[in-house]
Order: sequence, then C-alpha cells, then structure tokens
Amino acid sequence: QVHVVESGGGLVQPGGSLRLSCAASGFTFSNFAMSWYRQAPGKERQLVASIGNTGYSTNYADSVKGRFTISRDNAKNTVYLQMNSLKPEDTAVYYCNALLTRYNYWGQGTQVTVSS
Repeated sequence: QVHVVESGGGLVQPGGSLRLSCAASGFTFSNFAMSWYRQAPGKERQLVASIGNTGYSTNYADSVKGRFTISRDNAKNTVYLQMNSLKPEDTAVYYCNALLTRYNYWGQGTQVTVSS
C-alpha cells in the first residue's frame, strides 16, 4: 500500500524558516522523481521544486529560487524542502508528489502559514 506523508508545516513569521519532510512507502522510492507543490486559497496548485531519482537534478519555481532547497535521502525514503526567508505569499498547503511514468502519488498536504 502506497503512503506519502508530509510533515513540518506550521506558522512562521516573515523571514523565518521551515523544513518540510515527506516520508514515502509502498513503492521503490529511489526510482521516482519527487516534487513539492503548493496550493494557496483560490489558486491553482503549482510546482515549487522537483528532484530527480538520484538527487543530482533539481528544478525550482522562479518565485522560490535562492530561498528553497529540495533534497532527498533514498536510504530513508524521504524528501525534504528547506524553506528560508519565507514570505507571506508562500502561505499555502504544500503537497509531496512521487512520479514515475504512469505512477503518480500524492500526499495529503501540510499547511504553511507565513504571518506576523
């Protein structure tokens, strides 16, 4: 049974940091590209960052470049999103995604709120 579980969200002040984690099970994690998406109220879900299955290839949305870092630990079946210099516009539900050809798995999301 596939499980994709995000954690680490919360309330943080502007300029602060958070580290999101996504623990996966039920599939061969090291074969899958992993991504973080986010969805703010009233907006479409957007790609934040992605990482290839080996961890050598990463991609970021322009809005988070230089502030967010995606990484993965294939030994722990976990992908991370380090978020620094957070802004109010980063407020959203953050979702973890695992993708390999027709296999596409999503987590339930974790809320990140950036507010003073």
